[in-house]
Amino acid sequence: MSGPDPAVAAVRSAVAAITADVPADGLVLVACSGGPDSLALAAATAFVADRARRRASGAGGWRAGAVVVDHGLQAGSAQVARRAADACRTLGLDPVHVVAVAPDGPGGPEAAARDARYAAIDAVADATGAHAVLLGHTLDDQAETVLLGLGRGSGVRALAGMAAVRGRLRRPLLALRRADTLRVCEVLALDPWHDPTNTPTAEASSGPRRSRLRALAVPALVDVLGPGVPGALARTADQLREAADTLDTLADALLADALLADALRPDGPLDDAQLVDGPLDDDPSLRFDVDALLAAPTGLRRWALRAAAVRAGSPAGSLRREHVLALDALLTGWHGQGPVALPGPAGVPTVGWRACGTLGLGPAGRPGSRPEPDPEPPTDDRQER
Repeated sequence: MSGPDPAVAAVRSAVAAITADVPADGLVLVACSGGPDSLALAAATAFVADRARRRASGAGGWRAGAVVVDHGLQAGSAQVARRAADACRTLGLDPVHVVAVAPDGPGGPEAAARDARYAAIDAVADATGAHAVLLGHTLDDQAETVLLGLGRGSGVRALAGMAAVRGRLRRPLLALRRADTLRVCEVLALDPWHDPTNTPTAEASSGPRRSRLRALAVPALVDVLGPGVPGALARTADQLREAADTLDTLADALLADALLADALRPDGPLDDAQLVDGPLDDDPSLRFDVDALLAAPTGLRRWALRAAAVRAGSPAGSLRREHVLALDALLTGWHGQGPVALPGPAGVPTVGWRACGTLGLGPAGRPGSRPEPDPEPPTDDRQER
């Protein structure tokens, strides 16, 4: 007896590997739009869950459900969502949740739709107690993400693309191609919905940015560099993610070493005249020793400054390189300048400032966020580091 089609086997194996830690009573949700990628993923997840239940021999087994998000951006989107939900139920997924959202957030329609989608998925996962949520992104999606990041001049973390596992979000198909999911749908007689805005045609030049990239840029790169371009871009993302994870670890250690707890320097307490309005029990500001930060290599120091700004309240997606460089200038180019304005949450600005040998980060208007400059800006070679 022959086995399943290679594409079917590959998708099932990917799902089995990424759900290996799901407890016997756990729930796994598939984020399904009804497109080829997510529908193939839903079919594979239903198969793997059923096999897990059979192997449990009466002791239960993890359950597979689905969440379908209706963005309402196209005519007939509600019907498309219902069709996707019906397909999931036919495959044996239960429960199946359909959520309508209104993507009206910042960053343009694509970013707003993405943010609304993830918020809806998180809400359903919270309500159902899901152990994991599976997303249908493929290697082709990963390659496109890297190209988009390159075009925007993004940093290492953005160029690292999408992680296979981030919390309960899991992407089992990142090593598989879009052609594989199309093949799964064909072999299993599934009827996927093909989003017209994702169809790579010459007319896509007026569609969403990712669709234009898929229709125009990727084929051009393949024509010039060969068919291995998507895989090469995905490998680049993997390597950069490893580098970014390493930098995260080193930055955490640097910030832990430089952090001034309760307004204490590593070599002892500051006297009353040196305190920046004193520490407050309800003050969320962070303060770091300038010398400890300056001792680190430039790249690591700037990576740590970005992480510190995020901890202080700046949304990671809003922080830009110019913000980090301005913070770094408080260390390396200190001449008594005022606070650095940073993005903040919900319209509350975050600021960075320097005073008395410390770098402070916190909400604008907090004690210490508008300090007097150091009386004598340093003149030693630390400014050149």
